[in-house]
Amino acid sequence: MKVNSSLIADLPNPERPRERMQRLGASALSDRELLAILLRTGTRGKSALSLAADLLQRYEGSLSRLADSSIHELGKTPGIGKVKATELCAAFALSARISQQECRNLPMMNNPAKVASYVRQSLNQREQEEFHVLLLDSRMRLMRSELITVGLLDRSLVHPREVFRVAIKEACQSLILCHNHPSGDISPSQEDKHSTKMLQKAGKIVGISILDHVIISSRREDLEYFSFREASLMLSDKELE
Repeated sequence: MKVNSSLIADLPNPERPRERMQRLGASALSDRELLAILLRTGTRGKSALSLAADLLQRYEGSLSRLADSSIHELGKTPGIGKVKATELCAAFALSARISQQECRNLPMMNNPAKVASYVRQSLNQREQEEFHVLLLDSRMRLMRSELITVGLLDRSLVHPREVFRVAIKEACQSLILCHNHPSGDISPSQEDKHSTKMLQKAGKIVGISILDHVIISSRREDLEYFSFREASLMLSDKELE
């Protein structure tokens, strides 16, 4: 969409930001269009889209810098008065509070018992082995769980590329590996040990730590688990150098 000084009212209805959002959803709109909806109106001879473009240009396209600005700072942009600046700050503050609430609600994965309890909900009574990774933030809170493979655990199936692809995309700080044993025997196999070491070494290269590997039984009545960390089977920092 070309930016000029024309009014949004001059645009065809389907091309107006508000109508586009109603029709396509927020994800289809650019940062400039979303800001224009918040601004609602422009000034004489300049549309809300143009004002939004001016704001983004002033903050070099950084939404985080824009969101951190005060009402006074936002008001320095021509066409952004006190009312518009206040409305923008209110929208940014609500967004920040939503993020804070989501972070507070993330479950902690700071010990193997919690990990086992969490993964047992999805791996109980599975007839095949499933290999999952738990993506954690800097405080060891669970960001998401990702299924990597289904079937016998071996190094050809559990490839570092698949394990770390989502981790890198989500910018997580660390991972915990998890899988189930349908037999009920939670003792790690030699292949379990080899795969864990291989993934630890790969994690060292990409800068994402593997904190533990937890094995649970697929049998509902079995509440025991095996933790590589508790069994001192994880490679030490010195061994990873």
